[in-house]
Amino acid sequence: MLVGFLSDEQAARYRRYHADPSPEQLARFFYLGPLDLPFVAQRRRPPNQLGYAVQLCTLRFLGPFLPDPAQVPAIVVQMLAEQLHLAATGLEGYRKRPSTWYEQQASILAQLDYRPFEGREVFRLTRWLYAQAPPETPRHLFKLVSQPLFESVKAHAHVSG
Repeated sequence: MLVGFLSDEQAARYRRYHADPSPEQLARFFYLGPLDLPFVAQRRRPPNQLGYAVQLCTLRFLGPFLPDPAQVPAIVVQMLAEQLHLAATGLEGYRKRPSTWYEQQASILAQLDYRPFEGREVFRLTRWLYAQAPPETPRHLFKLVSQPLFESVKAHAHVSG
């Protein structure tokens, strides 16, 4: 996504961890519920279990997957490791095989029943954006588009978590 209309600070923070999640955010987005645990348990090795949990919760919290799923705040890794009864240092072993990251991302998307945003949905969003009157600034339109998407991710996390 082009984010040239954002300030440097806003672009640096967009879809990234820019600080440790608050205790409330940890409880809401990084709790592994009974629907999550069987999927995590399907991973054979502890680093893959922890990595899967990190990717799942990062998707719920931020919206996208990170280019390097191991680049998350230590508090996130610690919380998930405790829930899985694993060592938080186990995430280092997850970095060794990036193909595993992508395989797990596909599994997570299927688990959450997420689908690509394309086709008719893109057309409807574009039409809605053009219908905004008076013509808005790109920054304002970005807020209009990203806030509802973030809220829907939060709502889905609340339902499934």
